Amino acid sequence: MSRNIQVSRLDRQAVEDQDVEIVERKGVGHPDSISDGIAESVSRALSQLYLDRVGKVLHYNTDETQLAAGSAAPAFGGGEVVEPIYILIVGRATKEYEGQHLPVDSTALAAAREYLAETVPELEYGTDVIVDVKLGEGSGDLQDVFGEDEQQVPMANDTSFGVGHAPLTETERIVHEAERELNTTYYEDHPELGPDVKIMGKREGDRIDITVAAAMVDAYVDDLDDYDDAVADVREFVLDLAEDHTDREVNVDVNTADDYEDGSIYLTVTGTSAEQGDDGSVGRGNRANGLITPNRPMSMEATSGKNPVNHIGKIYNLLSTEIAESVTDEVDGIRDLQVRLLSQIGRPIDEPHVADAQVVTEDGVELSDIEADVAAIVDRELADVTEVTRRVIEGDVSTF
Repeated sequence: MSRNIQVSRLDRQAVEDQDVEIVERKGVGHPDSISDGIAESVSRALSQLYLDRVGKVLHYNTDETQLAAGSAAPAFGGGEVVEPIYILIVGRATKEYEGQHLPVDSTALAAAREYLAETVPELEYGTDVIVDVKLGEGSGDLQDVFGEDEQQVPMANDTSFGVGHAPLTETERIVHEAERELNTTYYEDHPELGPDVKIMGKREGDRIDITVAAAMVDAYVDDLDDYDDAVADVREFVLDLAEDHTDREVNVDVNTADDYEDGSIYLTVTGTSAEQGDDGSVGRGNRANGLITPNRPMSMEATSGKNPVNHIGKIYNLLSTEIAESVTDEVDGIRDLQVRLLSQIGRPIDEPHVADAQVVTEDGVELSDIEADVAAIVDRELADVTEVTRRVIEGDVSTF
């Protein structure tokens, strides 16, 4: 077996040491993230349907899901959605197998309804949001690539690549954790905060500026003073969280577009900007590691909604991130690491066209000191590539 593994020195400073760093995360209630989340929820549901009915995952993809924004009239104490959000689940799926008809569309709609109820609870299904499904049959040649012997390692469905990096910088950790904590532990005691929370981090030297866009739910906000208190609470929470992750100077701003004099504030009926003119698409938001990181190489492939068996745009983005994390966890002396995996259509997914690990070492550490260890971990993780498929289907891996 040939795994073309390359380990080399990365010809740049570690991101943590660069003068300027920019990091973004779109929260789970952002229209792009809603599209990602529904696409991935439907993907898992279809995988499970196929496993239950025919014993293996058949050809499908749902990574073209789109969201068209509605319109709303928020008001202190509770407003209303005027025109519903429209979501179209788009992609391809196998609807018949060996004479057995499979309930693909109804499975997709049920998965989308369940996901929205859990993620955007203020959004009333069927009135505030309408979900439609258009899943056509797949291309015959790609179905042939997909339909390999299930005892063998699957063949890549495309010539494409995935990228990953580790360890996260302080700014990356702050941005990622701030959104997750706001939408979990903080939300439990603050129902006025909607799930559409976007975090932008900028570091210049040793100063980190965090800008938060936080949609507030009008039913839980009585007046402008109440809104102002809600904004201040978010700011204080994020500032405390950030200061737990860094000794650098930190500044946090929340809802900077607000104009209290004009009455222009980020108040919503449902907790998402999708209710008022903000459209969404799969793949336009967070990358596979949950962040948007312009200081690092990124794949433009949408991870959410792709088939987890042989769709490289999903598997290699997730795997490259896991490889990078494993290497930096197990090998001392690495300041920064990026991993690139390139496939070739029709080739086994555990044999990439190239697996490229590029390293910034810490002072006093030579690449030759760690090269063999890095290559061994890359090889080990590639050999276990099908484990990614299992974990994705079981919902143990986040794709955005």
